[in-house]
Amino acid sequence: MIGAIPLAWLQLMREKARLAVALAGIGFAVILMFIQLGFRDALFDSSVRLHEALQGDIFMVSPQSTALIALDSFSRRRLLQAEGVPGVASTISLYINFALWKNPVDRSTRSIFVLGYDPSEPIFEAALLPDAEPLKLPDYVLFDRDSRPEFGPVAELIEAGKTVTTELGGRRITVGGLFQLGASFGADGNLITSDLNFLRLFDSEPGLIHMGMVRLAPTADLDQVLATMRREIQEPSGDVLILSKAEFIELERSYWQNSTAIGFIFNLGAGIGWIVGMVIVYQILYTDVADHLAEYATLKAMGYRNRYLLSVVFQEAVVLSVLGFIPAFFLCLGLYAMTENATSLPIQMTLARGQLVFTLTIVMCVISGAIAVRKVQEADPADIF
Repeated sequence: MIGAIPLAWLQLMREKARLAVALAGIGFAVILMFIQLGFRDALFDSSVRLHEALQGDIFMVSPQSTALIALDSFSRRRLLQAEGVPGVASTISLYINFALWKNPVDRSTRSIFVLGYDPSEPIFEAALLPDAEPLKLPDYVLFDRDSRPEFGPVAELIEAGKTVTTELGGRRITVGGLFQLGASFGADGNLITSDLNFLRLFDSEPGLIHMGMVRLAPTADLDQVLATMRREIQEPSGDVLILSKAEFIELERSYWQNSTAIGFIFNLGAGIGWIVGMVIVYQILYTDVADHLAEYATLKAMGYRNRYLLSVVFQEAVVLSVLGFIPAFFLCLGLYAMTENATSLPIQMTLARGQLVFTLTIVMCVISGAIAVRKVQEADPADIF
């Protein structure tokens, strides 16, 4: 079979126009698979950005909550009960909602994600939120510098030393600084404020929170504390769901993957790209085999077995898959960078995705070759000559 490589290569290079069309078709299929899978993964990655950034070990949410963009409230008393569980070091109340943000430049409005917490309790790494002191002032917020540009050039104005004042939910607020989190499919932009400012903005009850974050002592056992909290708080009350950080992240991913049509649509798009590529490769290989049917029959008359002739077609399929994948891969690197700059979504090339698409490309071409190769098996020297 290795000896068939030069023959397969020469056959492909004989018709350069046909080869170019085949590579363009394969490249199109590869790009479509990369784009669809990239958007799907960006959806899942962006949806758990906040979850991963929160510096907590255990999280408490309402059982009625389905995702971060649809959190129901529950009694803060459950969080206070958690403070009495052995191994718990501290607890933090988090308030979450959406409000209408008014662009400070063109005065257009857009919904923005708002997170409120006690700024005296750090909940993020310093790299994400370097200074929370402005949140202690009334009606002050911090703006996510990676929010979509439709919210206005807030980051540029702040970095230029200007004071940015605008309206949030009909209330006048001041942007006291910046942090860096990033947009997601659920939220185009993000704000952070204090719990007191949040309660004023949304006229909320302080006894109802949207999320409780629990930090454990360094020597505490996570599984043991989880079991205790579920036994003593979750099961008796039934109005709170207690999760580890990994379970909290998985809950969010599961919502976007299983409870929405978005994940299915991206998978379907990748599948369509794979089928389109397979059809294109089949047409190219079938035409190539048909054009060289006399040559294949001559080889069979000389004593070459079907196994060798079939290997030639399969070698063509593999060569096509490699030659089509390489330029499409590098083109997708540029498309990913352009998409990330335009949407602020974390769409980047990963080794796992590259390996997956490369494998799918080879399988796509090999299956096409397997279908087209039936023509070689039918090549009978007696019939042809």
